[in-house]
Amino acid sequence: MKLHDLHPSPGSRKKRKRLGRGPGSGRGKTSGKGHKGVLARSGGPNMAGFEGGQMPLARRLPKRGFTNIFRIDYTVINLQTLAANEETTEFSLPVFRELGLLKGRLSLVKILGEGDINRPLVVEAHKFSGSAKQKIENAGGQAKVIGRA
Repeated sequence: MKLHDLHPSPGSRKKRKRLGRGPGSGRGKTSGKGHKGVLARSGGPNMAGFEGGQMPLARRLPKRGFTNIFRIDYTVINLQTLAANEETTEFSLPVFRELGLLKGRLSLVKILGEGDINRPLVVEAHKFSGSAKQKIENAGGQAKVIGRA
């Protein structure tokens, strides 16, 4: 085989459509798009949400409420969950993660006062409810607020 014997496989190379190159080309004037209509327009037939002139679904459905883009989501942990873990006395983010209470890497933690504790605990979290802080301190423990990273 020599270089001059090489050629592409039949059907692998196709000539591109040359549109709007005069009436002799077969695709002059309207360039194969016909006259008017959505198929002749720029942007084509796939305009998002367009339903052929019928009122689109997004406009037929009622709208309610809004989404607060400044909302801060906390992972909530109750005191009864901490009290159930007998062998640990100091709780921090790595400990919560180890116990399977925290899922995401950047989760913020809030401790709520559901349940009772009867031993001193040192708890580090981003936020505490008033009742949780009071119960921890009444049991002789500490409620440490840590900043958001």
